[in-house]
Amino acid sequence: MQVRIGWAAAFAALAIVAMVVPSAQPAAAQQSAPEQAKPGPANADQGMIDKGKAIFAEHCSHCHGFNMVNAGTITPDLRKFPDDRPRFVTTVKSGKNNRMPPWGDVLSDDDIANLWAYVTSRRGQ
Repeated sequence: MQVRIGWAAAFAALAIVAMVVPSAQPAAAQQSAPEQAKPGPANADQGMIDKGKAIFAEHCSHCHGFNMVNAGTITPDLRKFPDDRPRFVTTVKSGKNNRMPPWGDVLSDDDIANLWAYVTSRRGQ
């Protein structure tokens, strides 16, 4: 009997393994936020980042990828988004080039601030 796995199933399995298996980084690289400085806005606390992560998972991950990980070919890799908060807010509220829908009628200013905290906390990861 031969077992065949489609590309989508194989990719999903790899994604699950990547989330479950701890990375091979040194212990210093695995320290939590209080022990290791994270990039992000100066006024962002872990609560804002956590709220932003939840908002991202609900509204943004469908296109921008789980934990913002995607190939960056169809939608931008937000981990590389420039440190340009006004551009981010405008794009989220108004959409962009008929590719990204406007979210200004769905997300509050606080929601967008939390998203910005999450996006900047993942910069370069």
